[in-house]
Formats: sequence, structure tokens, C-alpha cells
Amino acid sequence: MQITPTPLPGSALIDLTLREDDRGFFARMFCRQEFIEAGLEPLVEQANVSFNHKAGTLRGLHYQLEPNAETKLVRCSRGAIYDVIVDLRPESPAYLRWFGAELTADNRTAMYVPRSFAHAYLTLTDGVEVSYQVSTPYTPGAERGLRWDDPAIGIHWPIPPVLVSDKDASWPLLPEASVEAR
Repeated sequence: MQITPTPLPGSALIDLTLREDDRGFFARMFCRQEFIEAGLEPLVEQANVSFNHKAGTLRGLHYQLEPNAETKLVRCSRGAIYDVIVDLRPESPAYLRWFGAELTADNRTAMYVPRSFAHAYLTLTDGVEVSYQVSTPYTPGAERGLRWDDPAIGIHWPIPPVLVSDKDASWPLLPEASVEAR
């Protein structure tokens, strides 16, 4: 497993180290000790899967407030997504900056999303499946969100979103949005 920090402190891309032979390959997707050594939170309390019918489906930007803030490990197991994180830690030098990466079934890359980050993804193909390992169970009262198209954040999506839930489309824009990740 190869852990590569992103430009946003505390976040990382996780790539598999394939052990291949004539049968195929074997790879470790998660290792508690390697996460600890890389300064990443290794807790997994919940595992989720999301299926999306159409390319251009956008989910997010979501986060949860403390004490229910989530750390996530996000992997695309079918199709392709553009995965985006936004740093919501006011003390961070990367506060309100975003980072995006293409996660696909073929590249097998995962995004490590630290607590106090917002997360979203846009499907790039039809029939996309995304799996999440999450450090904290979903807590509806702690859920918050930012608008995916907020000009104050300025995310450059690779294709135009065509399907966004009413909830995700109605999150407020900054500065009206209360960024209270902690």
C-alpha cells in the first residue's frame, strides 16, 4: 500500500501495491499499523456502499459536526468518480481549500478524508459503485453541508453535474453557510 499526502494537510491518496502472478493479484487495501505510521486515523466503525445510475450524479459536500465528525476512506469499486475534499479546519493553512482526484475501478486509488473535511463526488460514468469505511456512525443531527457550486470554494468539476439531490442543492453558500466543523 502506498500512502501519498495531498496538498491538504492530513488527507491522502491510498494506492495499492499489487502482488501479481498468473492468477491475478493480491493487495492490502487497509492496514491499521501503516495508517498510524502515516499519521492517519485508522478507526473503522461503519462500512457503506453507494450505487449511482447515471454519469453526472453529484453527492455532497457533506460533513458531520464534532463529536460525530467522520474520517472516511473512499474507494470507487465500479466505474469512475471525481472525488473532492474541502478542509474545514479554521486553524489550517488550507482552510476552505479543495482537492480533487479521479478514483476508478481500474486505478483502485482511495481517498483518505480526515475528520473536519467536507466530502463530495461526481460520477464520471454510468453504473458507479462507491464504498466507504467510516470512523463514526452516521448521526443525522450532526450532518451539515456546503454547496457543491459555491464560488467561494471554486471547485472545478470535470463534467457538469446533471443530477443533484434537493438537499445537496439547497445547502447555503458561504459566508451564510455556517462552517462549524469542530
